[in-house]
Amino acid sequence: MNSCINQPVLFQSQTNEIHLWFTKPNTIHQTGLLKQYRSLLSEQEILKQQSYVFPNKRHNELITRSFIRNILSHYINIHPSRWQFKKDNYNKPKIIQSLLPLQFNISHSDDLILCAITQNNEIGCDVESINRNCNFLSIAKNIFSIAEYSDLINTPVGRQRSRFFDYWTLKESYVKACGLGFAMYLADFGFRIGETKSKKFNDNIQLEYKNKHSGHPVNSRSWLFRPNKRHRIAISIKANSFCQTKEFKFRFFENIPLYKTTELNELNFNG
Repeated sequence: MNSCINQPVLFQSQTNEIHLWFTKPNTIHQTGLLKQYRSLLSEQEILKQQSYVFPNKRHNELITRSFIRNILSHYINIHPSRWQFKKDNYNKPKIIQSLLPLQFNISHSDDLILCAITQNNEIGCDVESINRNCNFLSIAKNIFSIAEYSDLINTPVGRQRSRFFDYWTLKESYVKACGLGFAMYLADFGFRIGETKSKKFNDNIQLEYKNKHSGHPVNSRSWLFRPNKRHRIAISIKANSFCQTKEFKFRFFENIPLYKTTELNELNFNG
């Protein structure tokens, strides 16, 4: 389903719909489009984009900034160049002007940029390439909860890297939804990932706290996506009301800023 750039994307429910948008920066190199993207950015965004030493980092930053501006203009009739943002005390970007209670969060790997959008509830997202070169067992020992680390080291060796990124993305998305950044000590909370019939989607996820009085929000939910063998995606929300039994609906969109939007039946892309 292709749509023109000004066609709105409507929330079909008031509080329980989550939209996941993605774009692939490595596939966008048209000179005309890149020129249009630069015209959308604020002076501050241009300075940040130009500050990156490596060309691929500058390219990805340009796509990221134009991507979020273009997406937001699908919901509200504001030109992409006119969106204004501010960062809170933990560096999480917020929309200054909006006629809807839009909440968004963005994450990227080298070859994929993801944006999660919902209404009212704070949201966090994380996307990772599980092929990333890192000493994941050492990292897990320092930041995983006792239960998470135990599950990881008891996972068959060939599946440990995949399991590590299940937990890592969930923790990252949850921290971002809470809006506290790494002021939260990551080992103080953990997730239990239950079994599901689907290998690509898991909503059987429970959050546990080391200390019941740690200040973590009670009203939160998290989901895990495995869209292909390479990527792992997690989404978390901090809700304004009890949400453990509420049904949430996901919609998925692939976007080339200012050019094409395609709504997908599932979160699926090559990788």
